[in-house]
Amino acid sequence: MTEASSPPRLSALIGAALLAAGRPVTARELAETLDIPEATAVRELEAFAHTLAAAHLGFVAEAVAGGWRLIVPPALAARLSPLLAPPPLPALSSAALEVLAVIAYRQPVTRAEIEAMRGGSAGTVVTLQERELVKVVGRSDAVGGPLLYGTTARFLLDFGLGGLEDLPALQDGGFSHLLRG
Repeated sequence: MTEASSPPRLSALIGAALLAAGRPVTARELAETLDIPEATAVRELEAFAHTLAAAHLGFVAEAVAGGWRLIVPPALAARLSPLLAPPPLPALSSAALEVLAVIAYRQPVTRAEIEAMRGGSAGTVVTLQERELVKVVGRSDAVGGPLLYGTTARFLLDFGLGGLEDLPALQDGGFSHLLRG
């Protein structure tokens, strides 16, 4: 069999899958696509990430939002910023970040609960929904069935978290220390 007709190596398929998907790919998706056991997919993804990092090729595999994706390392991204698209959205306001922190740590949570914890309006929930950082995840059993909010996979992706378990631990002072200098 010639090299042109030989089957591709598993690492090549993994790299191609991460590049082509343009989004985090889970080990389960990869296992199903490549018809391999999920444990093999996990092991091969980790080996692929290690190989890329050691090779210093200008991109790495990152575990985020429950899957894996290819990214430009932060140390190189600043130098390449004119080429990277799309331009980032304007930074979230402190109020929006506070609301997001409350939702992230207390989800599922109602708007009234957010306002009680913040001591102010939760009007930025709409902005957070528009940015696909939070979503309605159900209704509360309380009178009137208020909406319950939770974070999205986009939240995990944008904040570089593998899952909610990767959120920093809360300290005794509540949420305020997270967002204020």
